[in-house]
Amino acid sequence: MDGILPAVRAGRRTRGQAVRVEGGCVPPVTGEAPWTGEAPWTGCPARSGRRVARAGVPASRRDRREGRTACPRRAAPGAADGGPRAAEFTSAPERLHYASERPTPSRAVRPVRTTSEASVNQSTPEQPADVVARLRATFRTGRTKPVAWRTGQLHRLRALLTERRDELAAALHADLGKSAVEANRTEIDFTVREIDHSLQNLTEWLRPESAPVPAHLGSDARAWTQYDPLGVVLVIAPWNYPAQLLLAPVAGALAAGNAVVAKPSELAPATSAALAKLLPEYLDTDAVAVVEGGVPETTALLAERFDHIFYTGNGTVGRVVMRAAAEHLTPVALELGGKSPAFVDRDVDLAVVADRLARGKFLNAGQTCVAPDYVLTDPATAAALEPELVRAVRELYGTEPKESGEYGRIVNERHFDRLSGLLGSGRVALGGDTDRTAKYIAPTVLADVDPGSPVMREEIFGPILPIVTVPDLDGAIGFINDRDKPLALYVFSESAGTRDRIAAETSSGGLGLGLPVAHLTVSDLPFGGVGESGMGSYHGRYSIETFSHRKAVLAKPLS
Repeated sequence: MDGILPAVRAGRRTRGQAVRVEGGCVPPVTGEAPWTGEAPWTGCPARSGRRVARAGVPASRRDRREGRTACPRRAAPGAADGGPRAAEFTSAPERLHYASERPTPSRAVRPVRTTSEASVNQSTPEQPADVVARLRATFRTGRTKPVAWRTGQLHRLRALLTERRDELAAALHADLGKSAVEANRTEIDFTVREIDHSLQNLTEWLRPESAPVPAHLGSDARAWTQYDPLGVVLVIAPWNYPAQLLLAPVAGALAAGNAVVAKPSELAPATSAALAKLLPEYLDTDAVAVVEGGVPETTALLAERFDHIFYTGNGTVGRVVMRAAAEHLTPVALELGGKSPAFVDRDVDLAVVADRLARGKFLNAGQTCVAPDYVLTDPATAAALEPELVRAVRELYGTEPKESGEYGRIVNERHFDRLSGLLGSGRVALGGDTDRTAKYIAPTVLADVDPGSPVMREEIFGPILPIVTVPDLDGAIGFINDRDKPLALYVFSESAGTRDRIAAETSSGGLGLGLPVAHLTVSDLPFGGVGESGMGSYHGRYSIETFSHRKAVLAKPLS
């Protein structure tokens, strides 16, 4: 970090200088039914897979089978309502986007040379500049643009997740102590569901959208917008959900028709190695490359020209990424974090609130960017909430969370030391136990926390939940607005007026009313931050928007 910041500020290329990529956003639990906070989710990829197998047949293939003219927008308006005619979408560029040639079998493509493989297979590893140039050459052939190629890659990525889930779960346990249940629920099945949603809706999302044409251009003029892939995309993943937060944006970039360079986190080495091994076995390696490594490799990648950079992590490195991207005028999506507050109103069911807070906060040992960072409430409610939180945590992990197979570990000793230093910021109402050798910090609740204490000066990103008191709702809104805009804001209140006031008078990346974290599971909602918590969004259709250019088209006949 110390090496790259001055160089980037000076506008120099920063190959080989330091960038520390760590931290990042966190997925929620996933499953077939909405999460109520009272019970774990259980996903069913086999059931959804049957549905996707039907939905994955591109519409243009059905058109050809039934003898109709291929048209990317079956519902596109015709001449009568100012939209593009079907015949106007048969040009060569449109055939690239909507043709449905059968994708090349995975065994027909040559394996990508990842950092780890390169040292074995060749004397000189493939450099980031060579990786980007190779993928750009593939993109320029138009290979990644047909819907059939995109859906084929999504099906293969889904197969990787379902066929090799045990390998991924073992790697996640090695890196973060995640149980198989948590690994599947929050990383593997989460990403499968995201892929399924894209497969079901991709053809509809990609259809051109007509626009009205002013009368002075004539009744025969047509206007519409269409999504064009950006080109070669870089996805930099964090360590806290190292599989899901790499593969979900990669899936979105592939669905949008891009070539992708995937950079796993070096701070989750087992997962990074597993992904570097598995991705080339399943995906088109002429269009998808994995670059492993740490500071030098990340810095070298950032020196290259990409068509989009998607970074998940912390604000310090987010600024480094943005400065590097500015050298090439490359657009960025920064999925960052921040201190996400949870406001608890008077006269609510504190047992339910405590259950939901505990599940959202202590998932992945608190290493979740949308976890409730701290609780805001009045003094009387704070006193009544304390014993309910104690009960809720013990019901989740028992009286000895260290012995629970469902409770994770801190990623490394440096983060353990940082978190341990925050434990003195208030009265310990629960937890506080630590074991540096095991990288264990117990689920901890701090009461009587001063707003100026160390635990309130930075994103906690660990299993420590401070309770801060404010006199009333006005005090809570003022407290939130006096600080950086959070990635998420949670409100526990039965009052519609209270919920409406907080929604109207505060700004946050997402708002959860009565339930933390779970808004990430809704694929039709955008996920992203605002201000210090990030820029840009993804999930579902919003991934297509992020990884595409929405091009305006006007057509006027010559005769």
